[in-house]
Amino acid sequence: MQYFLSYDVGTSSVKSILIDTNGNVLATAIEEYPLFTPNPGWVEQEPLDYWNAICKATNKIIQSISISKEDIKGIAFSTQAQGVIPVDKNGTVLHRNISWVDGRAEEQARKAMNYFGGKRMFKLVAGTELTGKDVIPKIIWLKDKQPEIYNNTYKILDVNGYLKYKCTGKMVAEWSGACSYAFDVKKKDWERLFFKLCKIDLNKLPDLVRSVDLVGTLTKEAAEQLGLSVNTGVYGGCDDTQSAAIGTTAIGEGEAHIYVGTSAWVGVSTARNLKFKNATFCLQSADPTKNIVVGITESAGINTQWMVNTYYQKEKEILSEQDLFLLIEQEINATNPGADYLIMTPWFLGERCPVSTTTTRSTLFNLTHQHTRAHIARANFEGIAYNLRWTIHNLEKDYGFKIDTLKITGGGSKNKSWMQLIADVTNRKIITTSQPVNAGAFGAAMCAMVGSGALDDFSEIHKLIQQVDTFIPNPNHHKIYNELFGIYQRVFHQLSKAYQTINKTRFEL
Repeated sequence: MQYFLSYDVGTSSVKSILIDTNGNVLATAIEEYPLFTPNPGWVEQEPLDYWNAICKATNKIIQSISISKEDIKGIAFSTQAQGVIPVDKNGTVLHRNISWVDGRAEEQARKAMNYFGGKRMFKLVAGTELTGKDVIPKIIWLKDKQPEIYNNTYKILDVNGYLKYKCTGKMVAEWSGACSYAFDVKKKDWERLFFKLCKIDLNKLPDLVRSVDLVGTLTKEAAEQLGLSVNTGVYGGCDDTQSAAIGTTAIGEGEAHIYVGTSAWVGVSTARNLKFKNATFCLQSADPTKNIVVGITESAGINTQWMVNTYYQKEKEILSEQDLFLLIEQEINATNPGADYLIMTPWFLGERCPVSTTTTRSTLFNLTHQHTRAHIARANFEGIAYNLRWTIHNLEKDYGFKIDTLKITGGGSKNKSWMQLIADVTNRKIITTSQPVNAGAFGAAMCAMVGSGALDDFSEIHKLIQQVDTFIPNPNHHKIYNELFGIYQRVFHQLSKAYQTINKTRFEL
């Protein structure tokens, strides 16, 4: 039997699993790391924190099993996208990772679009406008605001690239990760003209690899830190959106999945090469022969953490996590669908899709004395679901997809009431799978297993993961959710200018 280690490197923690080629999970470990917010709209992380967490998790796994280290044939990472980690020739990190939720580069986004004739012309050509959260504006920000760092940068790595470097000593970028920068899914190469027009040095971009490519084996130092053999292969891996699609088995033409974790998204697999539209993106799939069209909601599970810390603080101190969420579930279920006309938008960190904005923030709309914390809790979950519904509508309208069923993953998918609520709000059938938490890690593991030849292709994921529960929309809830969804959209459109006025200057330093 062959074994593989895979890592789902998210915004707040790394989930690590040891898996065999039959899909059996032999051991798991989770290690957390912090976020840093030095200024309004800024979100950074220390790259070494990722590596240290991975080393701790790996050592815990190795110590808990009895198999030989030599039987672990490969490792792969699924990571948060859009990281910006400048390193010098020695691999020394010159700046903290500028995270995917960081919105500091709005001025530079406008500057980049002006190279193409302005926002309107850029959107016409690219299909969507740039924002301060996109990678290219952040690289321009480094060049403008931290020229010494930019000039001393040998390569700009994303999170996956940094971790592969720590493992192998090689600086590369994998195709799906490159899509967060500027990648031609037809030519399978950097969008070189785009970087040139934005006056970004192409020499600072790493060489490209596929998700299934063997990048190298562990260096002696990395093997010692991880507790693994120097013969362990390190494969290209992929970004988290792509690994989740594999891990939900939503890999056939037009098959859709939802992820609900710290962030949330809707993704549709396709072999077609499609343009960006309405802040949805056509990205390289983990499967080198496929693409995936994705609309990302920036803030989901992290909003629930805020809601719990704000309105259930006392209960959090005395109840177990399981009992706490059971209490919240009971309170939500005792509240009317639509939360008695209370709407809570999920835009705590701005938004990427279905509306692209750096400055918009969350709103509690139509709050009255009759509303309780239970209403706010329900409105929190409904607001995330409204955002997903809006994204689904855009995917159908813009690309002609027919989305009537969505496979779902992420920690939130373990909550049956939450799944029924998503089905009701989106008016779509929702299917959960046998790996609700480890889907991302399974997707990364598939990159290594297919790359090593242990499995033939990505379709074999169907042997490893099964469907579990199906949630059908409740027709009695159609009317209220149709009504409130329209109001939800109007809240954004009518407040967007006010949010821009109050936040634009604060976020540009």
